[in-house]
Amino acid sequence: MSKYAVARLEDIDEISDGREPWRPVRHHFGVTSFGITAWTGQEAGDRIINEHDEEGEDEELYFVHSGRARFELDGDRRDAPAGTFVFARPSVKRTAFAEEPGTTILAVGGTPGQVYTPTGWELWAPIGRLYQEGRYEEAADQARDLAAAHPQYPALLYNLACCESLAGRKADAIEHLRLAIETSDRVRSYLAGDSDLDPLREEPEFQALLAG
Repeated sequence: MSKYAVARLEDIDEISDGREPWRPVRHHFGVTSFGITAWTGQEAGDRIINEHDEEGEDEELYFVHSGRARFELDGDRRDAPAGTFVFARPSVKRTAFAEEPGTTILAVGGTPGQVYTPTGWELWAPIGRLYQEGRYEEAADQARDLAAAHPQYPALLYNLACCESLAGRKADAIEHLRLAIETSDRVRSYLAGDSDLDPLREEPEFQALLAG
């Protein structure tokens, strides 16, 4: 395996879940120590960064790679032409809009004091639309192929298991939950409160996973 890699932004395929498209920079390079994603607003006025905070989670550094953005940080508006850095601590509510077509923002993040663990959310997000629409079997079919190709990502395995649970594929769901927990024991903490897994609760194999 090469010790380095080089790519231009356009070499990384875009992904979209129907909102703003992004390029999974971290996944492309196989980065395991921090998250980094490139988000693009195709037209002026497009929301590039969805409004959110990272309370209790990530601090984030944004870099305007091209175009011009407008950030809103706890209600304050900040103009951000290409070359601008914007840093937001976890509790800050943030969003950003494109002021020019083709505005691209790099987002780098990690949780203070914790070792970064890649989850694979970048690959799951497009399938999440099927899940939101209640198309659980279709979502499970697509997620199964992704999880098989990228078994290192606990979020892919866990979300696949949720779709399989809701689609009535109990044995498959429990197996993928087991694999997700083996990848990251943090997943076990989700089992008790996730209603997607209610169809599994009477299964002895699920109860064993819950008990640890």
